[in-house]
Amino acid sequence: MTTPIPDPFPPPAPARVIDPAGAVFGIGVPVLAAAAGIALTYMLEPRLPAQIATHWSGDGGTPDGFMSPTSSAWMVALILLLVGGGCCAIAALAQAQLMMRRMMLLVGLVVVGLILAVEVAMIVGQLDATSVVDTPLPTTAIGVGAALGAVVGLLGASLLRDHRVRTVATEPPAAVLPRGAVELPITDQVGMSAGGLAGVALVVATPAIGVSYLAGAWWPLALFLPAVLLLVTLLQFRVVVDAGSIRVQNLGMSAIEYGTDEVLGAEVDEVRPFQDFGGWGLKTKGRGNYGVVTRTGPAVVVTFACGHRLTVTTPKAEEIAGALNTLADRRFARS
Repeated sequence: MTTPIPDPFPPPAPARVIDPAGAVFGIGVPVLAAAAGIALTYMLEPRLPAQIATHWSGDGGTPDGFMSPTSSAWMVALILLLVGGGCCAIAALAQAQLMMRRMMLLVGLVVVGLILAVEVAMIVGQLDATSVVDTPLPTTAIGVGAALGAVVGLLGASLLRDHRVRTVATEPPAAVLPRGAVELPITDQVGMSAGGLAGVALVVATPAIGVSYLAGAWWPLALFLPAVLLLVTLLQFRVVVDAGSIRVQNLGMSAIEYGTDEVLGAEVDEVRPFQDFGGWGLKTKGRGNYGVVTRTGPAVVVTFACGHRLTVTTPKAEEIAGALNTLADRRFARS
């Protein structure tokens, strides 16, 4: 009996529709948070006033809106699911772009944590109250809830995986493309400069500082500063090329990753972030055309067998392109 020869280019595995971790953190956690707020309210309702403070004036000092505890609980649950859950539910979609899923999950769970923490503090703070007209806004809960939501969001984001269907290249890169020495791994920090990051942070934080000044309170900063921190971190990337893959990392996680066996070819181009991609950071220019563009200058442009393109601005563009094309040549020489 002859031994079958393995296919060097096996067919891709079936596409996964739902990411299990995304379903748990992007759908399960918001639903549990909404249910927890409702359950806590019903459990403590006998100790709550008939009307509780649910809204405060612009300076955060005086309650100016009141509702029954149960009506408030259902309204907060609806807001939590529509706003927070609506943001992070995309994390469950296995074929959506991984970086977008992680970003939306993180943002959504920060919102979920903030809303739930404020609701719990609001309920506990009015237990056995005889009057609620002087109930203070639970400002501490805003910062605590946002921080806890960010921790859960980072945990969930780290568990998300790229389930896209991988297509192995069936032909070597074109002869005109650059070749070079393969000294792996090749790594490079491709984020914005410290000055650029400081400028972005200042631009985003300025409205929050203005709102806090006009309101005479610090709590608006608890809403804006997480967004500033997230935006700054999303502009810091690390590109890594090794024998198995080319990947772009953010927050210590792979935001984009392709196998070296998927590479059709790599070339070098000059890129201007705003003119070519409409801005800085992780950008999309049409379906499957991704750019990690943080500076003007040379960029490695990699084309993959699935039809995707990845552009990364880096001074090591020539080195990365040459190594990827040479790796592909070696793979076909062995097959």
